[in-house]
Amino acid sequence: MSNVKFEVELYQPMCVWLQQKLTDVYRNQKCQIIVEDSHAITLDKVLTKHNLIAQYPQAVGLDIQIDVTGIVIFSHKSELFFIEAKKNALTLHDLGQLWAYCKLIDPQGAYLLSSHSLGCLDKILKNLNREDMLDFGKQKTIKKMCVGKWDVLRKTIDNNSIVPKI
Repeated sequence: MSNVKFEVELYQPMCVWLQQKLTDVYRNQKCQIIVEDSHAITLDKVLTKHNLIAQYPQAVGLDIQIDVTGIVIFSHKSELFFIEAKKNALTLHDLGQLWAYCKLIDPQGAYLLSSHSLGCLDKILKNLNREDMLDFGKQKTIKKMCVGKWDVLRKTIDNNSIVPKI
Protein backbone atom coordinates (compact mmCIF):
# COMPACT_ATOMS: atom_id res chain seq x y z
CA MET A 1 0.00 0.00 0.00
CA SER A 2 1.70 3.18 -1.14
CA ASN A 3 -1.23 5.52 -0.55
CA VAL A 4 -4.35 5.80 1.59
CA LYS A 5 -7.97 5.54 0.52
CA PHE A 6 -9.11 8.46 2.68
CA GLU A 7 -7.22 11.60 3.71
CA VAL A 8 -8.34 11.14 7.32
CA GLU A 9 -6.05 8.07 7.51
CA LEU A 10 -3.05 10.42 7.31
CA TYR A 11 -3.90 12.54 10.35
CA GLN A 12 -2.97 10.20 13.21
CA PRO A 13 0.44 9.16 11.82
CA MET A 14 1.18 12.82 11.12
CA CYS A 15 0.22 13.68 14.72
CA VAL A 16 2.70 11.09 15.98
CA TRP A 17 5.41 12.43 13.66
CA LEU A 18 4.85 16.06 14.68
CA GLN A 19 4.73 15.16 18.38
CA GLN A 20 8.12 13.47 18.06
CA LYS A 21 9.58 16.32 16.01
CA LEU A 22 8.47 18.98 18.50
CA THR A 23 9.63 16.85 21.44
CA ASP A 24 13.07 16.61 19.83
CA VAL A 25 13.27 20.32 18.98
CA TYR A 26 12.10 21.55 22.39
CA ARG A 27 13.57 18.79 24.60
CA ASN A 28 15.75 21.15 26.65
CA GLN A 29 13.06 23.79 27.16
CA LYS A 30 10.38 24.08 29.78
CA CYS A 31 7.19 23.80 27.76
CA GLN A 32 4.10 21.73 27.13
CA ILE A 33 3.61 20.16 23.70
CA ILE A 34 0.16 19.38 22.36
CA VAL A 35 -0.47 17.83 18.94
CA GLU A 36 -3.93 16.92 17.77
CA ASP A 37 -6.00 15.94 14.79
CA SER A 38 -7.96 19.15 14.35
CA HIS A 39 -9.44 18.66 10.88
CA ALA A 40 -13.04 18.65 12.11
CA ILE A 41 -12.98 21.87 14.17
CA THR A 42 -11.98 25.44 13.52
CA LEU A 43 -8.66 26.79 14.73
CA ASP A 44 -10.32 29.30 17.07
CA LYS A 45 -12.07 26.41 18.86
CA VAL A 46 -8.75 24.54 19.21
CA LEU A 47 -7.12 27.66 20.66
CA THR A 48 -10.07 28.32 22.98
CA LYS A 49 -9.94 24.73 24.26
CA HIS A 50 -6.31 25.27 25.30
CA ASN A 51 -6.90 28.80 26.68
CA LEU A 52 -4.73 30.39 23.97
CA ILE A 53 -7.26 32.38 21.96
CA ALA A 54 -6.13 35.67 23.56
CA GLN A 55 -2.70 35.15 21.95
CA TYR A 56 -4.26 34.68 18.51
CA PRO A 57 -7.22 37.08 18.30
CA GLN A 58 -6.87 37.12 14.50
CA ALA A 59 -8.16 33.51 14.47
CA VAL A 60 -11.55 34.40 15.95
CA GLY A 61 -14.38 33.87 13.51
CA LEU A 62 -12.19 32.61 10.69
CA ASP A 63 -13.30 29.34 9.15
CA ILE A 64 -9.82 27.82 9.27
CA GLN A 65 -9.59 24.07 9.78
CA ILE A 66 -6.05 22.77 10.07
CA ASP A 67 -5.66 19.01 9.62
CA VAL A 68 -3.04 18.63 12.36
CA THR A 69 -2.26 21.38 14.86
CA GLY A 70 0.83 21.41 17.05
CA ILE A 71 1.04 23.76 20.01
CA VAL A 72 4.11 24.46 22.12
CA ILE A 73 3.15 26.29 25.30
CA PHE A 74 5.72 28.23 27.30
CA SER A 75 5.02 30.21 30.47
CA HIS A 76 4.29 33.49 28.64
CA LYS A 77 3.80 32.56 24.99
CA SER A 78 2.94 29.75 22.62
CA GLU A 79 3.97 28.63 19.15
CA LEU A 80 1.77 26.95 16.57
CA PHE A 81 2.62 24.36 13.93
CA PHE A 82 0.29 23.40 11.08
CA ILE A 83 0.12 20.33 8.86
CA GLU A 84 -2.17 20.23 5.85
CA ALA A 85 -2.48 16.66 4.56
CA LYS A 86 -3.48 15.59 1.07
CA LYS A 87 -3.87 12.13 -0.45
CA ASN A 88 -3.70 13.44 -4.01
CA ALA A 89 -0.94 15.19 -5.95
CA LEU A 90 -0.37 18.68 -4.56
CA THR A 91 -1.72 21.69 -6.43
CA LEU A 92 -1.17 25.42 -6.38
CA HIS A 93 -4.57 25.66 -4.69
CA ASP A 94 -3.32 23.49 -1.80
CA LEU A 95 -0.26 25.71 -1.38
CA GLY A 96 -2.41 28.84 -1.51
CA GLN A 97 -4.71 27.50 1.20
CA LEU A 98 -1.85 26.87 3.64
CA TRP A 99 -0.12 30.13 2.67
CA ALA A 100 -3.28 32.10 3.49
CA TYR A 101 -3.52 30.38 6.89
CA CYS A 102 0.14 31.17 7.55
CA LYS A 103 -0.22 34.82 6.54
CA LEU A 104 -3.26 35.23 8.82
CA ILE A 105 -2.06 33.31 11.88
CA ASP A 106 1.77 33.36 11.55
CA PRO A 107 2.56 29.90 12.97
CA GLN A 108 6.11 28.94 13.90
CA GLY A 109 6.07 26.21 11.25
CA ALA A 110 3.79 24.81 8.55
CA TYR A 111 3.85 21.67 6.42
CA LEU A 112 1.97 20.75 3.26
CA LEU A 113 2.28 16.98 2.90
CA SER A 114 0.92 14.62 0.27
CA SER A 115 0.92 10.84 0.39
CA HIS A 116 0.77 10.87 -3.44
CA SER A 117 3.29 13.38 -4.83
CA LEU A 118 4.30 17.03 -4.96
CA GLY A 119 2.31 17.29 -8.19
CA CYS A 120 2.72 20.60 -10.04
CA LEU A 121 4.49 22.07 -7.01
CA ASP A 122 7.49 19.91 -7.91
CA LYS A 123 7.97 21.94 -11.11
CA ILE A 124 7.15 25.28 -9.48
CA LEU A 125 9.41 24.84 -6.44
CA LYS A 126 12.29 22.83 -7.95
CA ASN A 127 12.45 23.41 -11.72
CA LEU A 128 11.34 27.04 -11.65
CA ASN A 129 13.20 27.58 -8.37
CA ARG A 130 10.29 29.48 -6.78
CA GLU A 131 10.87 28.65 -3.12
CA ASP A 132 9.92 32.29 -2.46
CA MET A 133 6.31 31.11 -2.80
CA LEU A 134 6.78 29.32 0.55
CA ASP A 135 7.56 32.56 2.41
CA PHE A 136 5.40 33.94 5.20
CA GLY A 137 5.97 35.80 8.44
CA LYS A 138 5.85 39.27 9.90
CA GLN A 139 8.29 42.17 9.60
CA LYS A 140 11.82 40.91 9.14
CA THR A 141 11.12 37.36 10.31
CA ILE A 142 10.57 35.38 7.13
CA LYS A 143 9.63 31.74 7.60
CA LYS A 144 9.07 29.07 4.97
CA MET A 145 6.33 26.51 4.66
CA CYS A 146 7.70 23.02 4.03
CA VAL A 147 6.26 20.94 1.20
CA GLY A 148 6.91 17.24 0.93
CA LYS A 149 5.78 13.72 0.23
CA TRP A 150 4.46 11.69 3.16
CA ASP A 151 5.74 8.11 3.20
CA VAL A 152 2.68 6.08 4.23
CA LEU A 153 4.67 2.92 4.98
CA ARG A 154 7.39 4.60 7.07
CA LYS A 155 4.94 7.13 8.60
CA THR A 156 7.29 10.05 8.06
CA ILE A 157 8.27 12.66 5.50
CA ASP A 158 10.31 11.44 2.54
CA ASN A 159 13.41 13.57 3.16
CA ASN A 160 14.37 13.46 -0.53
CA SER A 161 11.14 15.25 -1.44
CA ILE A 162 11.11 18.08 1.10
CA VAL A 163 11.26 21.68 -0.11
CA PRO A 164 13.04 23.67 1.12
CA LYS A 165 15.81 21.22 1.97
CA ILE A 166 16.31 21.03 5.73
